Amino acid sequence: MTTKAPTFTQPLQSVVALEGSAATFEAHISGFPVPEVSWYRDGQVLSSATLPGVQISFSDGRAKLVIPTVTEANSGRYTVQATNGSGQATSTAELLVTAATAPPNFSQRLQSMTARQGSQVRLDVRVTGIPTPVVKFYRDGVEIQSSPDFQILQEGDLYSLIIAEAYPEDSGTYSVNATNNMGRATSTAELLIQGEEEAVPAKKTKTIVSTAQISQTRQARIEKKIETHFDARSLTSVEMVIEGATAQQLPHKAPPRMPPRPTSKSPTPPIIAAKAQMARQQSPSPVRQSPSPVRHVRAPTPSPVR
Repeated sequence: MTTKAPTFTQPLQSVVALEGSAATFEAHISGFPVPEVSWYRDGQVLSSATLPGVQISFSDGRAKLVIPTVTEANSGRYTVQATNGSGQATSTAELLVTAATAPPNFSQRLQSMTARQGSQVRLDVRVTGIPTPVVKFYRDGVEIQSSPDFQILQEGDLYSLIIAEAYPEDSGTYSVNATNNMGRATSTAELLIQGEEEAVPAKKTKTIVSTAQISQTRQARIEKKIETHFDARSLTSVEMVIEGATAQQLPHKAPPRMPPRPTSKSPTPPIIAAKAQMARQQSPSPVRQSPSPVRHVRAPTPSPVR
């Protein structure tokens, strides 16, 4: 089989990547014998020694270079060179790293909570930002270091503080600070750990006593209202009976005969005069009977004694 100088069936393409993301260059090469491939950035040879983390591979005519996390320092001209006994070929492309940034932001904030002594407590937050923020947990202003008692975990944008076994002295104000070169964000919440002496039954007993006292007070108020209402109705009924009895007796009574009062210089009060007039009008007029005729009978003349 005749030899063939290397050629690019698919040359490199320029790449634009956000800072902190991955950047990939890929080219397809043909030639015989199989060419040897080398990579360069701005004329300098690339390897895992000169660019930590870089991934370089060549298989089945496909040459590939991957930078898992790019920074602005990785920007430049990238060249792949293929060489065999029949010749050499190169392909070049640009890598542009953009500094797209965003300040820290809490998509899930800390939540205040209450837990029992001896239980496990987990405080979670979700934080976003470009570049990735540095996240720290604090209790009452003092930074919490990861330890067997206080574990700090990260899964993507989820950050968690786990208290393996909580005690009352762990109660306090917990906060999370997220910081990057664009700014800072804070989330705060309260944690209360109840001790054994703060048992729930004691609270229930206190609540029951309070409820009974309230019920007794309400019952006393209701009974007082009923008694007041009953007394008012009874008094009204008595007054109505007395007034009714007076109204029934007055028409059958003749006004008392009063001797005439001596004439006074002061006029009769109008109220007394009006009442006297009403009494006269209500009393029945006396029935006048015509005098019975009187018969004059002569006494018998005594007979003379013989």
